[in-house]
Amino acid sequence: MISSIITFLYSLIAWLTVELSHMQMITVAFMLSMILCLLFGVPYIDFLKKKTIGQYVKDCAPEAHAQKEGTPTTGGVFIVAAIIISAVISLLLAENLNKASIIILITLLFYTFAGFQDDFLKIKGHANDGLSAKGKLMRQIAIALLPTIFVMISNPYGSVFSVGSWAFDLKWLYPFLSVFIITGASNAYNLTDGLDGLAASTGIFAFIGSAIIAAYSGYPEVGIIAATVAGALFGFLYFNKPKAQVFMGDTGSLAIGGLLGTLAVMGKFEFLLIFLGGVFVCETLSVIIQVTSFKTTGKRVFKMSPIHHHFELSGWSEKKVVSVFAFCSAVLMAVSLILFYLMIRGII
Repeated sequence: MISSIITFLYSLIAWLTVELSHMQMITVAFMLSMILCLLFGVPYIDFLKKKTIGQYVKDCAPEAHAQKEGTPTTGGVFIVAAIIISAVISLLLAENLNKASIIILITLLFYTFAGFQDDFLKIKGHANDGLSAKGKLMRQIAIALLPTIFVMISNPYGSVFSVGSWAFDLKWLYPFLSVFIITGASNAYNLTDGLDGLAASTGIFAFIGSAIIAAYSGYPEVGIIAATVAGALFGFLYFNKPKAQVFMGDTGSLAIGGLLGTLAVMGKFEFLLIFLGGVFVCETLSVIIQVTSFKTTGKRVFKMSPIHHHFELSGWSEKKVVSVFAFCSAVLMAVSLILFYLMIRGII
C-alpha cells in the first residue's frame, strides 16, 4: 500500500516537472502581471481617494462592515489593465496571440464594462444598488455567448463535455451548458467578494490550477491568460488585504469570475471547474439554500448568506474566514490537479 502511494507520488512529480518550457511563460506572465498591478494600484487608488469614489455598504450587511463605508472601489480597473497588458506581452513572446486569446480578452473587457456600469450606478446613486438583477443577468448571458459561439465553431471538440475517460457530445445542448458555466462563475465570484482579501486570495489558487491544467492540455494561450489573472490578484492582495485600501468592486469580480468560466470553456476543463472554483460554488449554494429555505419554511439555514458572513456572525474574525477559505481553495486546487493527472493517464 505504502509503496503504491510512493510510486504514484513519484510519477505525479515527474509529470509536473516534464516539459518545463510549458511553465516558463506561465511564470513570466504571472510575475509581469503582479508587477504591473502593483504599479497601477498606487496612482489609481490615489485618484479614487481624490474623487471620493467609495463603497456604499448595504444596511443588511454585518455591523462590522459599517467601517468599510467609503473605501475606494472599482479596483477591478487596474486589475484588468494589468491582466490585458501582461497577457498581450506574454502571448506575443510565446507566439500564442491567436484568435482564441483575443476572444478571451474581449470577453474579459465586456464583463469589465458591465461590472463598471454596475459600480457607476451605485456610486452615482449613493447606495449599494446598481444594475437590476435581471439587467445584470441579461448582460452576463449576452457576453457569455461570444466565447461559446467561438469554441463551437473553431474547436472540433467544442460541444464535447468530458468527465475523466467519458466524453459526451452535447451538440446543440452545449451552448446552454457553456453560458450557464460562464454566467454562473461570474455570479459566484461576485458573491465571494464580500470580505477584505477573500475573492483575491481564493481566486489566486483557482487561476493557478487553471493555468497548469490548460498548459498541459494543449491550450497554452488559456494557461498564459490564467497565469496573468493569478499574478494580478496576487498583486491586488497587497492593497486589498485587511484593512483594505481598495475593493475590486463588480468591475473586478464580475469580470474575473466570467473570465474563469470562459477559460474553463475555452480550455475544455469544464468539469474540473467544479473543484477549482469549489469555494465559489459553496458560496453560491449557501445563497440558494438560504433563499429556498426562507421562502418555503420561513426559516434560515445560515445566520447570513453568502456563507462567509455566517462564519463572521459565528464569531470568526475576518482574517480567520479569509485564511480558512484560501486554504480550502489551495486544497481544492491540489485535488483538481490530481484528478487531471489521473484523467490524462486514463486511470479515471
